[in-house]
Amino acid sequence: MGGVAYAYVKASGSGTGSATTATMQTVTVQALVGGDAPNSKLYPGGPAVDVILRINNPNSYSVTLYSISGTGTITPDAFHPGCTTTGVSFNPPSNPGNTLNPGTTLVHLSGAASMSTSSVNACQGATFSIPVSMVAHRG
Repeated sequence: MGGVAYAYVKASGSGTGSATTATMQTVTVQALVGGDAPNSKLYPGGPAVDVILRINNPNSYSVTLYSISGTGTITPDAFHPGCTTTGVSFNPPSNPGNTLNPGTTLVHLSGAASMSTSSVNACQGATFSIPVSMVAHRG
């Protein structure tokens, strides 16, 4: 499918303007702290549960969360060394679109983690770390 568009504009005028540029500072994901944990719990073969990200926007302006992806092996906390096969998978939204104001924001990813029946018993009660990468744009 193709198309052609033509436009002709004639205008005149005068004025002044100014602009500034700045480098956007890196928006980061931080470790969760007490009270950040989701209410739903993973269990083998159970439904997908929410994942919470604590995101810090150090800029003086809001940014939009454009994408999130998993970037490594999902691991259990140090109190569950026998949890060698977690069975946990991460399925982030394809277009999160969250607005991140300056400072720290908790972002809930609905149904973004699940646990297969391949999870070993030693994973019971574990908290899992899911390494993620994200892209944020100004505006």
